[in-house]
Amino acid sequence: MIGWIVLGIAAGALAKFIMPGKDPGGLIVTMLIGIAGSFAGGWVARLLPFLPDSKPDGMIPDVGSIATATVGAILLLAVYRKVTG
Repeated sequence: MIGWIVLGIAAGALAKFIMPGKDPGGLIVTMLIGIAGSFAGGWVARLLPFLPDSKPDGMIPDVGSIATATVGAILLLAVYRKVTG
């Protein structure tokens, strides 16, 4: 669980780097979106049979976990920006 939170913060930072712009909530909301994105990305990855089960083991996540969490964070950040206008 702690691994996903740490990974989510990093994914939120990567998502913000990939999708620069002004967010209504600032840095804290972006980090929370990153954490939610990492959980959502991991959940979706477990549902898809062609993706490996990506979950961070311990405190050092693998590349698949980082990619999954970042994609989840990017998607949630895009939805958040769309909803908040």
